[in-house]
Amino acid sequence: MFDFLILISRYLFIIYIAVFIFQGLIYVVDERKGDPRRLPKAVSIQRSMIILMHITAYSILIWDREAKTININVAVSGIAALIYIFVSYHLLRKIYKHGCPLIWNCMYFLMDAGLIMLQRLNPTLAGKQLIWMTVSAALIMLIPPMLKILPKLEKFQAFYFCLSLALILMPFILGDEENGSLNWIKIKGIGFQPSEIVKFLFLLYIACVFRKPLDFKKLCIVSGFSAFIVLCLVLQKDLGGALIFFVTYMLLLYITTSNFLLLAAGFGAMALASIIAYNLFGHVRVRVFTWLDPWTDAGNTGYQITQSLFAITTWGFLGSGLTRGMPGKIPVVERDFIFSAICEEMGTLFGMGMVCIYMLLFLRGMFIAVRAKRRFYSILSAGIVIMFSFQTFLILGGVTKLIPLTGVTLPFVSYGGSSVLVSVALMGLLQWANGTPAERIKCEEEEEENFENKLSVFGFFKKKA
Repeated sequence: MFDFLILISRYLFIIYIAVFIFQGLIYVVDERKGDPRRLPKAVSIQRSMIILMHITAYSILIWDREAKTININVAVSGIAALIYIFVSYHLLRKIYKHGCPLIWNCMYFLMDAGLIMLQRLNPTLAGKQLIWMTVSAALIMLIPPMLKILPKLEKFQAFYFCLSLALILMPFILGDEENGSLNWIKIKGIGFQPSEIVKFLFLLYIACVFRKPLDFKKLCIVSGFSAFIVLCLVLQKDLGGALIFFVTYMLLLYITTSNFLLLAAGFGAMALASIIAYNLFGHVRVRVFTWLDPWTDAGNTGYQITQSLFAITTWGFLGSGLTRGMPGKIPVVERDFIFSAICEEMGTLFGMGMVCIYMLLFLRGMFIAVRAKRRFYSILSAGIVIMFSFQTFLILGGVTKLIPLTGVTLPFVSYGGSSVLVSVALMGLLQWANGTPAERIKCEEEEEENFENKLSVFGFFKKKA
């Protein structure tokens, strides 16, 4: 019975994600046309696909092959996760009245796919992940009521600056090395990455500075601030994090100033810094060599990436079937290589579908940035989308050998409390920017000057008159 369900599920998972993506495209296209008639139905069908995927997966995972019986603990975990999806989704829709349901759907689909694979790989970590997901949802439910009470977010520019510097320096004093990187802090057994929290503060600070015209002094201060954070992450051997902050800053600087020379100078400096880092740091050379030819030392330095490639390619488009693969052979599979595990057991078509869901988030997020009513929210939204999308590109490119592996997490999918917390919080902030009501804007101290959004460089969106 369960073997038959596993066989059928290989096709069902592809159907679920294909229908989800198709309805997402309907939503995006119809919204741009200004035709809302099919939007509620598209959102409803997407929710149904999430629920069906969850029920199908846990119907397989509850079977204990060794004991040949139902695993009650897994069944309880599956029901608890389903309750979490139902309750948190409806509360978020109620609290974020002007939020985009497509963004919530994409977020929940990705989180559920990650939770399913974590339950398959390590039930203990899956339980912890569900707790972090619940905490994250509770946290972003506080954002709208909190921001209705607080003055403008722009008022806390100095706070974002100082707290960012304090957090990024903490690992040098209290840091705990993990997987070769000194970017973790553990307090009473609970570990977190300060750099994840800094992402949130960094975007708020940059939006505060860029909301008004830049002079040379401001440019030097904000560039020095960004460079300091990047340098700290490089010294902590968090190269992926350093790249994320650098690329986000440079693209936001270009969007704000439209100065191509600044963009070229920035990426030129990055190229020079990469050459210097390659010659100074041995771990950088190892990562480059492993990327160029992982097969030469497949049993040692190239083991992770070769196992990842085997996992992605061995079982083809439909995968081996949930519980039929061997994703546990990949080191750190729950964090860095969970996408490879998903492709192995749920199919490369499912993996490609996940990439499409990230693209839907990118498109809808950029639409929010273009339509934002004030410059601050426009820059903040663009920063969230750029940071989120580039992080996704880094990890997907790394596990598929497109680029050197940098060790960042896959948003919403990989295991990690601080990663999930910040990713969900950024989506909450994006939804707040999307639904900032007109009455709040009128009550703010000053109206920003009309901001002709430079995001049209992406070629898809046009700001409405």
